[in-house]
Amino acid sequence: MIEVHRQVSDDEWADAELVWEYHQLHHCLQPCSAAIGLGCNDLGVATYAAELYHRGLFPIIVFSGATSRDTWGVFPRGEAVHYRERAMDLGVPAEAILVEPHATNTGDNITLSQMVLRSSGLRIDSLLLVSMPYMERRAYATCRQAWPEVTPICASAPLTFEEYVKVMGDSALVIDMMVGDLQRVMEYPKRGFAIAQEVPEQVQTAYKRLVSAGFTSRLLST
Repeated sequence: MIEVHRQVSDDEWADAELVWEYHQLHHCLQPCSAAIGLGCNDLGVATYAAELYHRGLFPIIVFSGATSRDTWGVFPRGEAVHYRERAMDLGVPAEAILVEPHATNTGDNITLSQMVLRSSGLRIDSLLLVSMPYMERRAYATCRQAWPEVTPICASAPLTFEEYVKVMGDSALVIDMMVGDLQRVMEYPKRGFAIAQEVPEQVQTAYKRLVSAGFTSRLLST
């Protein structure tokens, strides 16, 4: 078990792994019309997007994202700009990258990227959504709601929960983020932001225990 700042108990870790697994969709990757790299605090999204580009899974990608409280310090010029630079460092040609620098949430990532792709004149009928591992389900649900004409396929770096915590360096913060994403998966359909998805009872129970244990810093305000 990886523990950095706050001590995470074995029971909390087990609950977090349940939530982690629920967030991932395990889609079978196949070529798509385009990709969207959803901005966040994890530069690994751009790294994995570059790998998928070189595997021939899409001809063009939109990197989408401004800054947030979790990214302004590490990506001062915006998530999308830093993602573009990372992808180019890894051999993705500039002409294969579009930048959407204004999105501040997942809905914006989809709708603003949609505008960028349409303005480029490309016909889009399928999308590869490249995100953090625990953001796959929310990205999928948001895309199905905001852009129902396309078929979304979700992709993220193939890491276990423990491996991802090693990369990010703070187990408690990763759990906070996952708990916040799960709350949004459950709440956003009521607000018209995403399609509804079934949440198994054991995942709901794990979520409630983690909230009770204090993993609440990324929960929506009520």
